[in-house]
Amino acid sequence: MPHSPWFLAASQRPWNPDVAIVGGSLGGVAAALAALRRGARVLITEETAWLGGQLTSQGVPPDEHRWIETKGSNASYRALRSQIRQYYRRHYPVSPSLQSVEHFNPGSGSVSRLCHEPKVAKAVIDELLAPSVSSGQCVIWTRHRPVNAEVDSDKIRTVVLEDVTDGRLTQISAPIFIDATELGDLLALSKTEYVTGSESQEDTGEWHAGATTRVSNHQAFTMCFAIDYVEGEDHTIDPPDNDSFWKAFEPELQPKWPGRLLDWTYTHPRTLEPRLLGFNPSKGAFNGIINLWKYRRMIAAANFQPGTYRGDISLVNWPQNDYFLGSLIDVSVDEWAAHVADAKALSLSLLHWMQTEAPRHDGGKGYPGLRLRPDIMGSDDGLALYPYVRESRRIQAVYTLTEKDCGKAQRQEAFKASGRVPILGESYPDSVGVGSYPIDLHPTTGGDNYIDFETLPFELPLRAMIPVRMRNLIPACKNIGTTHLTNGCYRLHPVEWGIGEAAGSLGVTLAASGDPVQAFGTVSSKVDAFCESLRQQGVETAWQEPL
Repeated sequence: MPHSPWFLAASQRPWNPDVAIVGGSLGGVAAALAALRRGARVLITEETAWLGGQLTSQGVPPDEHRWIETKGSNASYRALRSQIRQYYRRHYPVSPSLQSVEHFNPGSGSVSRLCHEPKVAKAVIDELLAPSVSSGQCVIWTRHRPVNAEVDSDKIRTVVLEDVTDGRLTQISAPIFIDATELGDLLALSKTEYVTGSESQEDTGEWHAGATTRVSNHQAFTMCFAIDYVEGEDHTIDPPDNDSFWKAFEPELQPKWPGRLLDWTYTHPRTLEPRLLGFNPSKGAFNGIINLWKYRRMIAAANFQPGTYRGDISLVNWPQNDYFLGSLIDVSVDEWAAHVADAKALSLSLLHWMQTEAPRHDGGKGYPGLRLRPDIMGSDDGLALYPYVRESRRIQAVYTLTEKDCGKAQRQEAFKASGRVPILGESYPDSVGVGSYPIDLHPTTGGDNYIDFETLPFELPLRAMIPVRMRNLIPACKNIGTTHLTNGCYRLHPVEWGIGEAAGSLGVTLAASGDPVQAFGTVSSKVDAFCESLRQQGVETAWQEPL
């Protein structure tokens, strides 16, 4: 029978939110904070034990552009980054020489100016929501996933949630629903029109699109894990059951992958030529090749007082543990679980290979001192709580973002006749955010190798967040109106946060007015006023020059 998993007030009256956010992704968190700032009562549900999605339960330090410290993201996102740094300063023995460094990077990783532990981001997110939870304005249900939705007159009336710990069901209702799940689950449950996979060049006019539409062609997902290195000790794990498969596995991709997946050589994403990567978890210098150990390193022991750490801690989210032998979208529960189990086995096979067989930087073989860190990931097995998802179901939106909007080469070609050379992507009168990142697609279930090319700094039009039909549903992360290609630049941390902040703000506006979301699908004075309200909240809706 349905039950109420939250604590009821003394009156025992059910608590009804103004906005129900289904999914605690990074965009879902931003949506919640935006809605709470505007006075709404908010319910957040999340399948895992941690809010924060790719930043926390998936374990991935932020991928960001080079201007991130000063512009090109919302003020609330930069505040989140600042609070993560302050958390380290308050609670960790940070080296005295770094205590006052404004842009302190705990891991000194090369992928980001802020490489940090997922559990710290989780703690900061909990702190941000704590006052609203304490006051009763916000209720959070973790370990709950949506399993059904009731729709009437193009509106979602109720959503049924399953407690993943015991299978019990709870029905919720709200005037506005925000889909902040990692895979766009509420789109499917509510029968909202959506797109999956890759579009054809004929459909979109995108230079890098394929010849045919392939609805099951999705990017790889990854089961990330954290490790440290204790030289002189043996922390070799037992290999998974299908270890022999993964150690012999050679991807069948076009263009061709250079050999076995578990190897230091991979396909360079931009040139598609074989490229040798390096790995050196010890203190010595490396030989000039990119060192994977430092790439997503989240703790650099040298950044903390002596004796705090036995060594660095690094996140493994590399080409070698991308899983592309099956999709998580529009499959049965059993198939979903089977692919996740296989992806976990791939990650564990990679670790076992590194511990026992991998060519060492000093000419030896294997690093048995590599040690899984489940405490860092919040899990029993040492792997992330949830797959790192790069691609979701995407709404059929009033406006779909394509390579023509932001792809550098295609956009500059379009301006060639005018003699202008654009330095920015398309500008929109209904912009609700900005971002900058290459179109970066990992190998796919359909056999594509990397697709990676430059974009121009871009904007986010509100119309790309408006479903063509469903009246009270708003997407809040990777489920907006992009294509397979443009998803590759709109999916990263600061952009997802911006999508979520716009979604939460719009949700409150709609809950108060009773308007359908389509009322914001065309440029109007109402949209102008909404965009101005976002700017007053610190949302950047256009790029500041010079870049």
